[in-house]
Amino acid sequence: MSLPGKKTGKLFIVATPLGNAGDLSPRARAVLEQVPLVLAEDTKRASLNFSRWELTAKRFISFNDHSEEKKLEHALEFLEQGEDIALISDAGMPIISDPGYLLVKACRGKNIPVTVIPGASAPVTALAGSGIAPNPFAFFGFLPRKTNDMEKTLAPFADIFTTLIFFERKDRIAETLKYLYTLFGAREVCIARELTKEHEEYLSFNLAQIPNLDHLLGELTVIIGPPFETKKTAQEEVLNILKQEKPLGGSPKQIAKRVQMRCQGWTTSEIYALSTRN
Repeated sequence: MSLPGKKTGKLFIVATPLGNAGDLSPRARAVLEQVPLVLAEDTKRASLNFSRWELTAKRFISFNDHSEEKKLEHALEFLEQGEDIALISDAGMPIISDPGYLLVKACRGKNIPVTVIPGASAPVTALAGSGIAPNPFAFFGFLPRKTNDMEKTLAPFADIFTTLIFFERKDRIAETLKYLYTLFGAREVCIARELTKEHEEYLSFNLAQIPNLDHLLGELTVIIGPPFETKKTAQEEVLNILKQEKPLGGSPKQIAKRVQMRCQGWTTSEIYALSTRN
């Protein structure tokens, strides 16, 4: 806790443009010009951005996933001495998928004031422009790399009317979407790239018909629509289809995938589990 009567500095969480420099708000500009210290996810990129925004930072300190815990105490000491700090990420709203959560939590515990300068956020921007049902939605940041971990994360949403949002790298996007088809079946998809920039693009399709994505460049935000409102195939019918597919050969997962394509409302994982019990 701060000492009674002692005025601390304030932590400003500042949203910055995703790409278009015109999206920097006047309030964000004023704060970034005035604060004595800016915590930046990448100081080199932050310096380039400040130059593009025609701003001059008094001082940058690197504050990322690898340094947050180590530099936390230093930032708190700075605030407790009465100095203000601005926290920025490489682009968009800090903390949502970037470092800073631990600092905000520590500030709240010490009664150090925290205020947010709102602005651009890639997940919300992509959702707004996707044409996919917006409510409710869940945001996952980057999905786990291993398919087993990905399934544990996403399988609970298979039968829930929820739009899913995540970031993905261009070299993994096709493989990820193919795997999600085995989890969710046919769903709407929108890939948003280069948001607010010159080559901004929204690519819409269905998980059942994934196009060639080799041309995609830049940072990708992926929107997966909720399940279509279809009647779920009865379990008895799924078991009958399993009996028809098993003699055709293939691994249990391959069989489950074939069955899934003939059913409604069942994921490949659910069919695989059903086949192992019968």
